[in-house]
Amino acid sequence: MITLETMPIRCPYCGERISVVVDCSVESQEYTEDCEVCCQPMVLNVYVDEEDNPHVSVRTEND
Repeated sequence: MITLETMPIRCPYCGERISVVVDCSVESQEYTEDCEVCCQPMVLNVYVDEEDNPHVSVRTEND
């Protein structure tokens, strides 16, 4: 199993497509990361499904 994977996301503030690196060794996690374009704090929810595929959802800090 690959433990780190780069995932494309879209910033909920500026709409730019960026990439984030997620740790696939953790089944479910939530953390805050700043957008590399507009520097706004994004909340990322990451989970890994039964087939070891990572999924990322992104929201603003105030949602």
